[in-house]
Amino acid sequence: MAKKKTTQSATRKKVVKKVVRKKAAPKKAASKPGATKKARAGRGRVAGADTATRIRSFAHDVAGQAAGGEDPFLDIPSRTLSNVSFSEKTGLIEMGDATQRRSFFNLGQAKKFMQTTLVASGCSELLRQEKTTSIRDLFYHCKHTIEGTKENTFDEQAESDPIIEDLEVGLASLREELGLYAEPKGAMVGPMTIVDRGDTIDLSRMGSGGYAVPSIVEDHVIQFKKCAASYVLLIEKGAVWRRFNEDRFWKKHNCLIIHGGGQPPRGVRRLLWRLHHEQGLPVFVLVDNDPWGYYIYSVVKQGSINLAFESARMAIPEAKFIGMSSFDAENFGLPPEVTIKVTDQDIRRAKEIKEYPWFAKKDWQREINHMLRKGVKLELEALSSKDFSFITETYLPKKMRDEDYLD
Repeated sequence: MAKKKTTQSATRKKVVKKVVRKKAAPKKAASKPGATKKARAGRGRVAGADTATRIRSFAHDVAGQAAGGEDPFLDIPSRTLSNVSFSEKTGLIEMGDATQRRSFFNLGQAKKFMQTTLVASGCSELLRQEKTTSIRDLFYHCKHTIEGTKENTFDEQAESDPIIEDLEVGLASLREELGLYAEPKGAMVGPMTIVDRGDTIDLSRMGSGGYAVPSIVEDHVIQFKKCAASYVLLIEKGAVWRRFNEDRFWKKHNCLIIHGGGQPPRGVRRLLWRLHHEQGLPVFVLVDNDPWGYYIYSVVKQGSINLAFESARMAIPEAKFIGMSSFDAENFGLPPEVTIKVTDQDIRRAKEIKEYPWFAKKDWQREINHMLRKGVKLELEALSSKDFSFITETYLPKKMRDEDYLD
């Protein structure tokens, strides 16, 4: 028994040594030339950036334009597909320098100009009161009928949500720094102690449900007090994460396990980023073997096309894909009846992903081509056909031991 423990320990050290990066200060977000000077001055500031000051500067600029007899305007970096590209140097999906001008006296832009300043005012009020709220709540806070008209400031939340993203990129602030949060989704356990708004929490004593990852995980909310973990394992599904927690995988293998309920929300992605950059923890991603699982990994590693302006503060280019692989059915002797036939939609999506430059590596092309050639996909739960705990006791330990992952 003692020999087995020694072997497991040596294996863990070998794996971690292979992928861990030297601890360093968080990487700075790249400057976006299309932003205003005020916004550019704030770029690269990670946690604790003075967002309130930038909002005041934003308001001062608009008011100064009006006082000077100018047509008040805002220059917002363009969040279009044509203004997004993949950087081989950084390994991130990044925004370009194109901007869109929004002016008050342009009839086609006046409403959006008003909506932008209104949402900024709401966020400023939140920060002044040191409060947070949901994006839904902010929508109602800003929604009213303009005096003397029958026109509403907002009719649907679908109008206010893009404005929030405009402010994020224009002010170089995450929405969480604007005092806004989404519904929390995800849980985590492992050998780590954190402080959450003054409360000390031992993540190794969280029972079956784990620590619910909040939407806002910036360092003014969550501080890392003590960490004994060797790496972080992101698991796609809550149900599979529960198997890992119940089997105490995190205790046996000295790691943190976290899930995001499918595509991980911003809070989970941001927390992973902080754990990697501030604690020097390697990140491994465990998802279904299908195009959607590949895309989840892609978002964690390179960032999202839709939120390219946040890649430098969300994405982890060093993240590793630990599975499931399209070769796992053969490698682990899974019966054919647990595979699922790919749909036309799966095929189209897989071919799209193959064309992404960050999936151009030989090993990734081989992986995707094998899935298409076999014509089947695999869910993580398929491993339970061998045994309920096969995934925690055999499958993943072997993958880690053999360094069987994709970069």
